[in-house]
Amino acid sequence: MKKITSFAIVVLIATISTSVFSQNSDLKYKAVPNDPINARIYTLNNGLKVYMSVNPETPRIQTYIAVRVGGKNDPAATTGLAHYFEHLMFKGTKQFGTQNYAQEEPMLKEIEDLFEKYRATEDDMRRRAIYKEIDSISYAASKLAIPNEYDKLMKAIGATGTNAYTGFDMTVYTENIPSNQIENWAKIQSDRFQNNVIRGFHTELETVYEEKNMSLTRDSRKVYEKVLASLFPHHPYGKQTVLGTQEHLKNPSIINIKNYYNTYYVPNNMAICLAGDFNPDEMIKIINTYFGEMKPNPNLPVLPTTTGQPITKPVETEVLGQEAENVTLGWRMGGWATPDKDMLDIIGLIMNNGQAGLVDLDLLQQQKVLSAYSGAYSMADYCAFVMNATPKKGQTLEQARDLLLGEIEKLKKGDFSQELITASINNMKLSEMYRIESNGGRANWFVNSFINGTDWANEVTRIDRIAKISKQQIMDFANEKFGNNYAVIYKREGKDPTELKIDKPQITPIATNRDEV
Repeated sequence: MKKITSFAIVVLIATISTSVFSQNSDLKYKAVPNDPINARIYTLNNGLKVYMSVNPETPRIQTYIAVRVGGKNDPAATTGLAHYFEHLMFKGTKQFGTQNYAQEEPMLKEIEDLFEKYRATEDDMRRRAIYKEIDSISYAASKLAIPNEYDKLMKAIGATGTNAYTGFDMTVYTENIPSNQIENWAKIQSDRFQNNVIRGFHTELETVYEEKNMSLTRDSRKVYEKVLASLFPHHPYGKQTVLGTQEHLKNPSIINIKNYYNTYYVPNNMAICLAGDFNPDEMIKIINTYFGEMKPNPNLPVLPTTTGQPITKPVETEVLGQEAENVTLGWRMGGWATPDKDMLDIIGLIMNNGQAGLVDLDLLQQQKVLSAYSGAYSMADYCAFVMNATPKKGQTLEQARDLLLGEIEKLKKGDFSQELITASINNMKLSEMYRIESNGGRANWFVNSFINGTDWANEVTRIDRIAKISKQQIMDFANEKFGNNYAVIYKREGKDPTELKIDKPQITPIATNRDEV
């Protein structure tokens, strides 16, 4: 066993072979006048979007690689797949994460086939026998794997913040890299996104099980999921969850995951979002060199548009759990790229801004409830405006609900000042100023624009556009959108009968090979 050295890592990076695309000349970009971060937006020939903002303050670069796919795109029969695959993206490729891929590959194929048998088998004893076989082969394969090698490569080039996250609309991979490591970063990432190998599958499944089990005891997450299920019964936002169902997690399919990866992890469904200290002309050449040969998917699936039936009366639901009782209200709204989003941004601050919103002044400062908040769940296809209150001792959830609805009535009647609107706009301007001071804020702004399908010009002019919204327009919107068309979730104290955790199968601890490279 050879010990890891910095030199060995450098050699490994140098030996990672990638498809190199040499046509770098005359790459055009789009820019928007009066853009406070002077963004450049490129589209490579294969459809890959590249967003850039130069900020020379420190010699580092925040990188986000965003894929426009998430929990809403999970196959109905294998929910939780997007989130699970996010975990698997850290397992390596044919070139890293393994000591000998030629020897490892047949075992990985055997594991893949056994999981299909496992899914198709109903008899418990037979399923246990198949899983024992999966466990045995997985242990043998683990002797050839280097499960933490991606992290070692990132650490070797000085990267920090190695992470990823999955939502309904997106999966995003994050790194913060030194400015002098752009090419090494690009080489590793292009290999990772083009040549993923699914290894360590059943042990990573154990991690996902634990994450799902923990979610079952978090009342706030259960309430969130009930809000979405009540408002969007016609859409994946409400029909499935990002973590997936227990039944689906217990019956995973590597074949389905590979199909998902090959379908969605394609350049015409991805964006590289960058902010920091770099030369944009050199940066785009490097990205085009390493990502330019990725093959697009001309048949990228489009999620069917569904409108759903109008909500004509309150949809009432209960959630049980050990946390304090509270009540949540929610209204269905248009998606991120619709005019509803501008209205929700200003209304959110009018209702609750921490100091002088309607909820702040009327409910919190007057101590009518123990706590309360309001704001928007902002997503690509739909948004939801939500309000929540925790009652005082002796106060019922229904009374707290009525107090929240009373604040909505004040909004509809215009029982708020023009000064509050002006102050809210100023708060937006201040928040944007803080956002663009950080590379993370800039790069995340790019991610939001790409994932939600907004034109960058609309992002840049957002605050100016919202500043033109009049008080009467806010009242008209409130009267149109905030009726009896809401969901109400009563979170009561008690034992949740649905809180049935997934039993983890017996797994042999895998070989870690921590000193291998």
